[in-house]
This record gives sequence, structure tokens and C-alpha cells, in this order.
Amino acid sequence: MSESSKEKQLSVGVDVSVSGLHAVSVDASGKVAASISEKLDRNGDVIAQLIAFVGKLNDNLGETSRFGLSVPGLINRRSNRVEYSIGFPEHSKTDIANEIKVATGLECVLMNDADAAAIGEFKAGAGRGAKDLFYATLGTGVGGAFIFNGQIWRGVSGFAGEFGYVAINSDGMRLEDVASSENIVRRTRSRFHQDSTSVLSKFDEQEITIADIVAAARSEDDFAQLMLDRTGMYVGSAIASVINLLNIERIVLGGEIMGAGRLLLDPIIKRARELSFGPSFSNTTIVAGELGELASAIGAALSNDETLGG
Repeated sequence: MSESSKEKQLSVGVDVSVSGLHAVSVDASGKVAASISEKLDRNGDVIAQLIAFVGKLNDNLGETSRFGLSVPGLINRRSNRVEYSIGFPEHSKTDIANEIKVATGLECVLMNDADAAAIGEFKAGAGRGAKDLFYATLGTGVGGAFIFNGQIWRGVSGFAGEFGYVAINSDGMRLEDVASSENIVRRTRSRFHQDSTSVLSKFDEQEITIADIVAAARSEDDFAQLMLDRTGMYVGSAIASVINLLNIERIVLGGEIMGAGRLLLDPIIKRARELSFGPSFSNTTIVAGELGELASAIGAALSNDETLGG
């Protein structure tokens, strides 16, 4: 196949997240040619919804016989199965790929969502031009992925990059315990009555969401900004460990919580600078991801042919 033909060839990627289903077709550079998204009913049959969504790929994204599938969880690459799904624990050990093939005739290869997003940002987003990269996703869970010398690095058992498991104090508290969207909301709920001037104090405690906290912070609500500052301190402390250990070239931060933009990125960088070895920090760039909610789908698409041996 000629280089020009490869450039025109489109690959398909699908991402399953707690918030919804996303699919893209991309060219070799990661440019999105078409995309479709749907909400996911967490109370319904997730696999059935995924299969129905996959059944729409050819009509909406062009003819394909195979695709990359990004899911939140630990992937056994030898068996192409989900060992444990963080967002959907009820589907752990499920042979999702086989169920999809039986129902639709389409072949898919599973990827961890953080690995997929890292590849997407590396090839088509905020990681372009870097040789080495650490990607961290901050959302329903906290995860990560490493790329060294242009290649995803998964470690000896394939589970490298579990950023949420980094201990952030001597009691063994993990980063995910304070920096996932659910735990940011939990911390906010436990304290928001202490500041009656905050717009959040007018909310029913059980109705506050991460989007509400970010929106309040954007409107210069002091309490909401404090909660993001503290989250940034926790994340920045863990980022400093990555910098000190690996002296890595670029760190890209993505996921739902990074919708806060500079309100979260700035305190992360500040704390990472404070705790990092100076010469290492000075050669590390910390940036927000560019691909948003499509990062994992784009990465899954870009990995499709390579992963499947095509």
C-alpha cells in the first residue's frame, strides 16, 4: 500500500465510559473524519447497549470489519478480555470481544482507556512531538499510561500506569481516594456548609456534581476554587514523583475533571514544581490534553491496525 493510500485509509475506534459511548473514524494522523456518541444507561444492560452502538458503526463511520475498543479496566492482552472493569465491575471477566463478534460480525481488540487516550494525545493531541510521555486521566477513576521512545509501556504484567494507586501520605491514602470525581464531590459535600457564601451551600448536598464544583470555581466561588486547589495539590504531589523517578519529557492531563482547565492545571504545576528535583522539572512540560472526551476513541482507532497485526 502506498504512503498516500495509508494517509487516506480510515481506522475506527470506540470508547466505553461511565458517561457514554463514543466512536470515531480517523486518518493516519488522527484527524477525525466522523464521530458518533450516545448516552449510556448505567441501570440497563451495558453490553447490549454497546453491541447496539457497534451495530451502527458501518452506517455512520464507513465500512469496517474491525475496530479498537477502549474500556475502563485491566485488560488481559493475551486473552483479549477485561480482567477487571473499574467503571463496570459487573462485567469483569466478560468476553466482550467475543460477544460483539457473535452479535455483529465485527472484530475488536480491547485496550485500557488510559492507554488509548495516551496514544491518542501522543499521536494527535497535546503529546505531539514528544519522545516520552506520561498521560494521567482524572475522572470517575484516576489512571495513567506511559509512552517511552514512541511506544506504549505496560510493564511486566501489562498493568503499568495505575496512577490512582500512588500513596500521597504516610497512612497509605491513594491519589484516587481524593482526586477522582466521586471523591472530590465527597470532600466538597463534607465541608460545603462551612462556607455559607458559596453558591454550593445553596445546593441539596446529594445533588452536587463535579460539574457544579467546576462551574462554581469558574464563577470565582472561593470555596469551589479551594476544593480544586487542594485537588491540584494532591495530583501535583503524585506528578512530582513521576518527574523525580523518570525525568520524563512531557506530562499530559486529561479526563472529565480537567474540564476545569487552568483552575486545576495551575495548582498541579505549582505543587509539582515545589516537590520536584529542579533540573528534572525544568525539562518537563505539563499540559492539559487537547482531545477531550474523544481521546480514548481516537487512540483506540490509531492502535487498531497495529494491535491487530494489520
